[in-house]
Amino acid sequence: MASVTFENVTKRFDDVVAVDALDLAVDDGEFMVLLGPSGCGKTTALRMIAGLEHITDGKLLIGDQVVNDIDPARRDVSMVFQSYALYPHMTVQRNIESPLLVRRYHADGPDQPARKLTRTERGERVDEAARVLGLDGLLKRKPAALSGGQRQRVALARAFVGRPQAFLMDEPLSNLDAKLRAQTRLELVDLHRRVETTVVYVTHDQVEAMTMAHRIAILSAGRLQQVGTPQEVYEAPVNLFVAQFIGTPPMNTLTGAFTTEGGPAIGVGGSRFPVPADLKTRLEEGQEVIVGARPEHLGVSDDGTVAHDVRAVEWLGHECLIFGSVEGSPVVVRQAGMAPPTAGGTIRLAVDPANVHLFDTETSERLA
Repeated sequence: MASVTFENVTKRFDDVVAVDALDLAVDDGEFMVLLGPSGCGKTTALRMIAGLEHITDGKLLIGDQVVNDIDPARRDVSMVFQSYALYPHMTVQRNIESPLLVRRYHADGPDQPARKLTRTERGERVDEAARVLGLDGLLKRKPAALSGGQRQRVALARAFVGRPQAFLMDEPLSNLDAKLRAQTRLELVDLHRRVETTVVYVTHDQVEAMTMAHRIAILSAGRLQQVGTPQEVYEAPVNLFVAQFIGTPPMNTLTGAFTTEGGPAIGVGGSRFPVPADLKTRLEEGQEVIVGARPEHLGVSDDGTVAHDVRAVEWLGHECLIFGSVEGSPVVVRQAGMAPPTAGGTIRLAVDPANVHLFDTETSERLA
């Protein structure tokens, strides 16, 4: 196992900056997810770890070693691709075994010379990988005879068999259906718990990030926006981008102005949002801000200070999503265990000041 550290790493493709001055430390044994929309630079960052992309500026370390100019085959990392990249003419057993045929390992101890593994040693490692990933009965099959989920597990077993310092995974679940994605997420978390190897995982799917990661690194336009645990980035987003990217449905945001008339509040037309206690003395009368609240933090209440015009309702049994607007801006409300309101009417909403987020209108940074 080893840590992975980006020190002011930049990657340019001609005039395009794909990754811009990235500083990020992935701890030894950590499950780090790089999350962001398409084109944000997350896959480029992963490929730089693997050595598949040259670093323009900065330093990249695996453990204590700077690997900028180290050949990919000598970096002791394994990569799982979105497309599985299995050899169609080989059996599952041979696919899993393939990395062991070309690399040398310190099988006799770290102080002994590296050598190729014997057939018996390769067989033991393949059997272990197959057992861990539930492939025991499929070793003689070829990829064409496997389901999508089974092919994905073969790709994971092939990465696992070499016992690398780090696993690199580039959207490995995107080709699976919803049920298989959920099942494979659990298998990945269980695999990581067993092997305790450093994992750097790229995805645009926030559900994957929130359910699997120890920490999430959120990128946008090549720049790192925030690093934190799933709870930290959800409850305390550092800026408007993170607030609106994390969460399904995303955080509701509206532009308003601070007023002390009738008590401190953010006025949005005729609606009033309470102000977090620590910000009441920092805002000036009439100061324009962006106010945000998660859908589940807006409660239906007869004496609520926010008027919500209901446009449509999705009743899901355990909860309902109420779509509508506040002063012309779209707002979604999530409520559990209530009879859905009627579309076309108006409901009143209340929100706890502790669950209100305020953002600077110029910088988009969260006021904290």
